[in-house]
Amino acid sequence: MSSLGDKAVAIAQSLIRCESITPADAGALDALAEALKPARFAVERLTFKDEHSPPIHNLFARIGDGPPHLCFAGHTDVVPPGDEKLWSHPPFAAEIADGRLYGRGASDMKGAIACFVAAASDYAKARGREIDGTISLLITGDEEGVAINGTRKVLQWMKEERNERPDHCLVGEPTNAKRLGEAIKIGRRGSLNAKIKVSGVQGHVAYPHLASNPVKGLVRVLARLYDSPLDYGSAHFSPSNLEVTSIDVGNPTTNLIPAAAEARLNIRYNDKHSPSSLEAFLREQAAHALSGSNLNFTFAFEPPSHSFLTEPGPLDAILSEAVREITGLNPALETGGGTSDARYIKDYCPVIEFGLLTETIHKADENVTLADLEQLTAIYRRFIELYFQTFGGTDAG
Repeated sequence: MSSLGDKAVAIAQSLIRCESITPADAGALDALAEALKPARFAVERLTFKDEHSPPIHNLFARIGDGPPHLCFAGHTDVVPPGDEKLWSHPPFAAEIADGRLYGRGASDMKGAIACFVAAASDYAKARGREIDGTISLLITGDEEGVAINGTRKVLQWMKEERNERPDHCLVGEPTNAKRLGEAIKIGRRGSLNAKIKVSGVQGHVAYPHLASNPVKGLVRVLARLYDSPLDYGSAHFSPSNLEVTSIDVGNPTTNLIPAAAEARLNIRYNDKHSPSSLEAFLREQAAHALSGSNLNFTFAFEPPSHSFLTEPGPLDAILSEAVREITGLNPALETGGGTSDARYIKDYCPVIEFGLLTETIHKADENVTLADLEQLTAIYRRFIELYFQTFGGTDAG
């Protein structure tokens, strides 16, 4: 491996060894701050809390000053490892075996953070730490959790306390299915969680004419929602999909028609919809399904994650060029997968995502190959160079 690759691996190991299961920090941000010291990044620690969630520790680091401002965003928090007996290597030992680094967060996304730190530090060193612009890192400990006191509040702090915002942002979420360099994400579908409650009249099953069974109505509503697709996709997005995730009657009595029945559902939607239009659609479909009955319904909605798209342009073009130079692959521009903190960043600047492989994320034996860590570091290094050449007119070595 190259010395730059070795550096990325060492940083990744130090981060993985911190048991930073959301919302715990467990020293992960200390380890990151230590890794940034040699490049003389200015590091600030930001803790946010409210009455509904525990304190969340975040980190904002920067080098350089003024535009163009390239921000790298990510998270050091991880999901629980689950049954550790299913792991062939301890989830927080950061062991290397057969050319792979094992541990929770190796791919999602401590590995990518390590690669960017190594790449940005090397770029700063090559420039004599005189960067014609700004490189920053926005790292949260709240991405895998409720995401209330993390990226969103750091961005607010930047705007309100520092009167600044990035010009562009790269999020290091894993984006590739089988091979590094396959895909860059230029957007994400939105997510809407809803609960429908259908209310009827409780009664004895032997006398159904004296009752009104809400289960029948709920089934009709759900069948209607499944009957026709929400859309057939758009220029950059796959079709929206609705999935029922839970049906609950809460009735232990076999001869009792219940008074109410509930279901939960999730809609992953593209840029043809908004949360308000989907809420109206659900209410309209439920009303049609229950028309003529004496059943009533109510909906409750959780705060949505909005869809977004960063239109193809110079940002993804220079990242694609860096990927091609290092891997030989021409990455596809995609918008699939789950949500990420890019949904907050898109309100401040254009944002794209590129990181490691999704193959083992959130699984036992999460791992990344050392070769991928080396290549991702090289891609980030070249991307940084091309970024300042394109947006700042500099010529780095």
